[in-house]
Amino acid sequence: MGRQAHLDLRLLFLLSMFCMASGFGRGVKADGRSLLQHHMAKSSNLFNVKSFGARADGRTDDSDAFTAAWKEACHSTGRVHLIIPKGTYTIGPLRFSGPCVNVTSLNFRGYLKATTDLRKYGSGGGWIEFAWVKGLTLTGGGTFDGRGAHAWPHNKCVTNSNCKLLPTNLKFVALNKTVFRGLTSVNSKFFHIALVECHNFKGSRLKISAPETSPNTDGIHIERSSSVYFSSSRIATGDDCISVGQGNSQVTITSITCGPGHGISVGSLGKYPDERDVSGLVVKDCIMTGTTNGIRIKTWANSPGSSAATNMTFENIVMNNVTNPIIIDQSYCPFTACTSKAPSRVKLSDIYFKNIRGTSSSEMAVLLECSKGIPCQNIFLEDVHLDLSSGEKLATSSCSNVKAKFIGTQIPPPCT
Repeated sequence: MGRQAHLDLRLLFLLSMFCMASGFGRGVKADGRSLLQHHMAKSSNLFNVKSFGARADGRTDDSDAFTAAWKEACHSTGRVHLIIPKGTYTIGPLRFSGPCVNVTSLNFRGYLKATTDLRKYGSGGGWIEFAWVKGLTLTGGGTFDGRGAHAWPHNKCVTNSNCKLLPTNLKFVALNKTVFRGLTSVNSKFFHIALVECHNFKGSRLKISAPETSPNTDGIHIERSSSVYFSSSRIATGDDCISVGQGNSQVTITSITCGPGHGISVGSLGKYPDERDVSGLVVKDCIMTGTTNGIRIKTWANSPGSSAATNMTFENIVMNNVTNPIIIDQSYCPFTACTSKAPSRVKLSDIYFKNIRGTSSSEMAVLLECSKGIPCQNIFLEDVHLDLSSGEKLATSSCSNVKAKFIGTQIPPPCT
């Protein structure tokens, strides 16, 4: 598109926003839309959900309007922009599916509220799901409110491994070249944001929050994805701020402020057969405050299959009153009773903890509990300084089934 075409598109967009704000063009309708709005959407490839009947009053179910706007946008030609103006929209569950060859931008400025009727959701699905789209940019400063308080009492996953999964706020499936910037997710029923089979995904300036007591409300979960980058975001929730699951490669997480929550986790790994390996993870320049864990790697005992997690670096992390600042747990079991004593079959190797500093709220600041079946290899701790929050005595460290290598400052003293 040439420079003049870009200018014309911007002028048409500004004119449409002025007309909607001033009320000009109302009164003459065409299929529920003003003739002016209808013309603008058609001529400039701007698809405004209000032009498709969205009421944005916080009470009316606007799902049909969002679906219609996406359908028309997805099948249009040229550069396409889907607009969600300011307002409160009750919607969902919704699936925005491609391939949409020409959809390049979704601008969310509104406040989106999830329906609380759990009968409308399938197990493990999403409230809002994007699938099979390439080159999508989502911006605008809007908010996705999962209204999870209505659903959390129905979460049985804390005690039942065969539980029905509640819906994720935002689920991204098989996307490529995605930018997700400046948006807010609050009170998700389950995970806030989940990536599955995504590639070249960049998320930044996100705000994610749910009460500390909310179950399984991971801020960001990444699975079977590659070339993923999350940065400059604040996450306060009831579970992992970020969880890196199986099958990921080349994931970078930087400048994340985390707390409350369970910290940044790799895993859990090794729960299911045929899990893929994890490699190329970098976590750096992050701050953990009041979290249950800082950096945690967790794998299940008695893994049904073999896999590996390798080449991972955790660098320049500040821990403020964190219960378990550095922890490798290869006997992970979150349920009330786990009877298996078989060792984990997930191999951990080439893992670097560099410049980890701050305070631990528990005496055990460093715990490296590796698998007795496949001991950890090439675990490096360089310049670790973790004091007890209470100021009393020194923190301690513990190691099993690992010969870690210690470099530079080591507080607590290295375990043997």
